[in-house]
Amino acid sequence: MWVAALLLVTLLGTGLVFLSPDRYAGKLAAAVSAVPALGSIYMYWVYLTQYGGTGNALLSPADIAFGQQIPWITLGELEVSYYVGLDGISMPLLALTTVLTTLAIVSAWTPIDERQSQFYGLMLFMEVSLIGVFSALDFFLWFVFWEGVLIPMYLLIGVWGGPRRKYAAIKFFVYTNVASLVMFAGLFALVFSTDLTSLSLPAMAEAFRTASGLPTIAGVNLMTISFILMFFGFAVKVPVFPLHTWLPDAHVEAPTPVSVMLAGVLLKMGTYALLRFNFTMLADTARQLAVPLAIIGVVSVIYGAMLALAQRDLKRIVAYSSISSMGYVILGLVAFTPYGMGGATFQMIAHGLISGLMFMCVGVIYNTTHTRMVGDMSGLADRMPWTVGIFVAAAFGYMGLPLMAGFAGEYFIFQGSFNAPTLGGAAPVLTSLAMFGIVIVAGYLLWAMQRTLFGGFNLETDYEVSPAAFHDVAPLAVLLLLVIALGVAPDLSFGMIQDSISPVLDIGGGA
Repeated sequence: MWVAALLLVTLLGTGLVFLSPDRYAGKLAAAVSAVPALGSIYMYWVYLTQYGGTGNALLSPADIAFGQQIPWITLGELEVSYYVGLDGISMPLLALTTVLTTLAIVSAWTPIDERQSQFYGLMLFMEVSLIGVFSALDFFLWFVFWEGVLIPMYLLIGVWGGPRRKYAAIKFFVYTNVASLVMFAGLFALVFSTDLTSLSLPAMAEAFRTASGLPTIAGVNLMTISFILMFFGFAVKVPVFPLHTWLPDAHVEAPTPVSVMLAGVLLKMGTYALLRFNFTMLADTARQLAVPLAIIGVVSVIYGAMLALAQRDLKRIVAYSSISSMGYVILGLVAFTPYGMGGATFQMIAHGLISGLMFMCVGVIYNTTHTRMVGDMSGLADRMPWTVGIFVAAAFGYMGLPLMAGFAGEYFIFQGSFNAPTLGGAAPVLTSLAMFGIVIVAGYLLWAMQRTLFGGFNLETDYEVSPAAFHDVAPLAVLLLLVIALGVAPDLSFGMIQDSISPVLDIGGGA
């Protein structure tokens, strides 16, 4: 009932905010979103204290936490149900979603000054869909939530975005919708080739793992073809090279609170789906394709970092760095080791917090200076000390400073992938190349900070620069504390993650 309560409260709150006057919408939306945030934090605590050692939701359904299943509809011979539940993979992502939504809504109080009830209503509607994505255990229900995220994101970019908002919104929608269709085709090619009678994810995982006698197309097994189609569909959402071109446009044109959600949570939908579908349901195929997949991840790390190095817009710098960070996740997943896959999942959480914090910092600076261009401003540290201090701390977290969440995630991935059996002799080479990405990250972040935050004060615009309001800085401080907390005590989430990753490693012999 807990997941249903989160969904219901947030959905009812969405309608209430849509109907509220603009002058109350922001405060009301923050109050509404605080309910699922507090609820998920309580569920997180209960999970830590009462569900120790819980297995994987797809591979050991008897151990699902906060589970609920109610028959829903029948699609031909396939039963569909309202089936939700959590494990050590989805629980941290659920908490990330609800907490980050509340902070993003508070960060929107300053920049969003028109059509506020619609803006905050769409933010809450997006939260409903994201909660569903990370908790649904029936494919039909999951797909409804998956597609439901597209609607508010398209409108939030297209209505409240920058000068090229319509182009960015359409590009985002076309890329992600086409990707969903490709993924859907790959998945249902397997569904119709097995004797499935239910669309529950545990049933699908069992059927795909034991499937035999599958047809071949042009000499290629259907399992491999479906894996590639599904990987393509989810990789667009991540995104990885060369499917990343929609992301910088979406980030640059989107309002800052929307960029926070896009980088902090929406990109994790892709990596979460890859872990659930490609690397759990089709684990044997993933092992066979591990080396080319790892190459894609490493190229994304280096290419994304190099693109960030060439940017002058602070938002574009952070946007391209997200491509680089998601490449680490791909490398960790294909390692099929406890630290590799566990580190990849931990990195989803760490990157969600750090990237959200970075975008919020850029947004606060833009609200004051009305520019994001490196070279148009300098010496902000004296005028905005709290914002700049947190920005510098967040940047060092992105660079992998010890005792911060980014360091823990990257260290786990590197340790797990360096001698990964699935990568064979290429493992040390690929891991070393990926580690070089940290050097490039340090280069472009230090360059940007030195040019904009320090030195003599200069501003190309005519706006007065003063310390940001408390409600602008407070979300930054909360996120920074979370980044430090996970860096100092990674077992706050890494322990539960490893408990849920272990059954995946046992498929096909484990590692």
